[in-house]
Amino acid sequence: MFDIDLMSRTPIYEQLYRKVTQLIHKGILKEKDKLPSVRSLAGDLGVNPNTVAKAYTLLERDGIIYSLAGRGSFVAKSDTPLAQEHLLGDFDTAARHALDTGIDSAQLCDRIMEIEKQIQHDKGAAST
Repeated sequence: MFDIDLMSRTPIYEQLYRKVTQLIHKGILKEKDKLPSVRSLAGDLGVNPNTVAKAYTLLERDGIIYSLAGRGSFVAKSDTPLAQEHLLGDFDTAARHALDTGIDSAQLCDRIMEIEKQIQHDKGAAST
């Protein structure tokens, strides 16, 4: 569930932040769901616990998760505007790059529609 790319240029803590926000946005993680402990997740991923702690700290700062002393970290309300804004940040960067390189907005809109159709197709295939 919390897969990361150790070869990516994106820092691991940022990948974890994005993954948690994606899982919440998709409804896989729901309000009040408990997240793995810092040590547990770090061990599963083979990363330093400080890296996971940094991701959790940023998620808590943005109101996406909350921590209870001695009990762990939990998903806060899933409609957090900061979570959605962070998810759209990568899209904004890619769209700007595409527009800067000469791809027009109509092509981008068509591409988004194609991706949406593919996702719907994949969901339909997965449910059968």
